[in-house]
Amino acid sequence: MEWIDHVEEAFGGLIEIVQLAFEIIAVFCILLGLVQTLRLAIKLIPQIRLMAHGDTETPFVLLRIKLGSWLALALEFQLGADILATTVAPSWESLGKLGAIAIIRTFLNYFLNQELAEQVQLREKLNEPAQLTSED
Repeated sequence: MEWIDHVEEAFGGLIEIVQLAFEIIAVFCILLGLVQTLRLAIKLIPQIRLMAHGDTETPFVLLRIKLGSWLALALEFQLGADILATTVAPSWESLGKLGAIAIIRTFLNYFLNQELAEQVQLREKLNEPAQLTSED
């Protein structure tokens, strides 16, 4: 049964590599989201200045949607990495940690997605008057 130990060891090494890849992808998602959000913020500066006395909600809604989407994606990859960490010979301690982390990240992702849905609805609501006046 020595060959089973070798297979398990090799499989464990592969899992660690895939787990690291998931974590790196999550970091890139956050960095890419930050860069895209900053680019959008710079693009929206004139719009924010023009709306100084009126409604400035629209640019900030767009920024929150942009960054929030990337954060939600990063959370998914992080959760995947955590699940992979316990696939080879998990201990009760590692399973307990995974359970706690999974619950926290799932709740974060759920509430982040709820917030994003509200922001998208708000964006649509804020754009309705502009679309009505431009069509007339």
